[in-house]
Amino acid sequence: MNPLGMVSLGLMVCLIGGFSRIASAKLEEKFSWKQLAFDWPTPEAEAEAKSNGHYIVENNLPLGVERWQNRIFVTVPRWKAGVAATLNYIDINSTEKSPKLHPYPSWEANKLPIDVQPQDQKTPSGGRLDADKAQDAGIQLKDNSTVISTFRIQVDVCDRLWVLDTGLADILGSPKQITPNSILVFDLKTDTLLRRFTIPADQTKEDSFFANIVVDADRSECQDAFAYIPDLGAYGVIVYSLRNDKSYRVKHNFFHFDPLQGDFNVGGVNFQWTDGVFGLAVGPMNPDHSKDIYFHALASTKEFKVSNRVLQNESHVTGGDSYYDFKYVGDRGMNGQSTAEVFDPETGVIFYTQVNKDAIACWNIKRPYTPDTQGLIDSDSHTLVFPNDMKIDNEGTIWVLSDKMPTYLYKELDPSAVNYRILMGQNRDLIKGTPCEM
Repeated sequence: MNPLGMVSLGLMVCLIGGFSRIASAKLEEKFSWKQLAFDWPTPEAEAEAKSNGHYIVENNLPLGVERWQNRIFVTVPRWKAGVAATLNYIDINSTEKSPKLHPYPSWEANKLPIDVQPQDQKTPSGGRLDADKAQDAGIQLKDNSTVISTFRIQVDVCDRLWVLDTGLADILGSPKQITPNSILVFDLKTDTLLRRFTIPADQTKEDSFFANIVVDADRSECQDAFAYIPDLGAYGVIVYSLRNDKSYRVKHNFFHFDPLQGDFNVGGVNFQWTDGVFGLAVGPMNPDHSKDIYFHALASTKEFKVSNRVLQNESHVTGGDSYYDFKYVGDRGMNGQSTAEVFDPETGVIFYTQVNKDAIACWNIKRPYTPDTQGLIDSDSHTLVFPNDMKIDNEGTIWVLSDKMPTYLYKELDPSAVNYRILMGQNRDLIKGTPCEM
């Protein structure tokens, strides 16, 4: 073979090797569903739920994801009537591509205490902002383990599952506030409830909407955990202390949405949102043992941070002297709106969703925060249409849930197509060749 041919062959091998490295770093589809199915106690129970409107298959949309040991938790908010169970899990080792969801901690805990019948949807344009004001159902729960409707959840380093229960059912139909917004903490080793805390009414506003919860905990001090609950509708953050069993509301200008970044185009659907602070990530331990809490509004491309010591100092952060403790970090650039972010302690990288780009991106916290330092680790207009939630487990695996939610809210999902996916990938593989790799 002549030298030119050898060079060409060598170049081809390098190119193929390069492409294979890129391909191998892409997110892998672990589970997918056209429509969600549940592990009912009996076929008769499922048939009865369908006949009385308690299970309307097409109304069940997965939104939140989390992993603990051999369980992948999946939340199904009660956007509409007919949601079978709002808090569920699947076995990570399941060989089924579309496994059935197991209600957690039980079927009974996911049962609504009142009968919510299907209504003509009163929000044809879809979306939370167009929904009617919720009517207070005034229910006293028989079991504190009951979960009415949850969007996001988190497992902490102490093997506890933290659940933010909105207490809302049939949000887009005839909304009912069955219980107040509450924090539930489960012991995953025993599947028992450790704590149920009701967020006080004076810490919520007329437009409040709590759809996320982020936990700040250390294994050596499990009882000193804090939870941060962003209010994306009324632009605040609720701070909850597990030790004190007490919460308070924090307000700041940085919690608001950017009026220039409220336009979205996802999966062929154009819509406008005014959602404020939503994505949060707990950063690494600093030399002084504080941690930076990173955050951003959903309808925004800007990132901010504040020390957890500031958030955990109630008198200071609510007293009017903490404004300058909140810092501007940078801007993700055009179409950089994000639903979720998570910090990976192994790589020092924050992974985050990019809903307008059908993508997952990353940023190494040791770099400046500019569009040039952000890495796009995967983008797919087929599998990543509205990446809604993401988590990283203690093995360095990134878990992403995509669910075409704008189509669900504003149009109709095609029941013959795959609509919901859980994807996964390894942290170091995903950042290889991006600005996030140091």
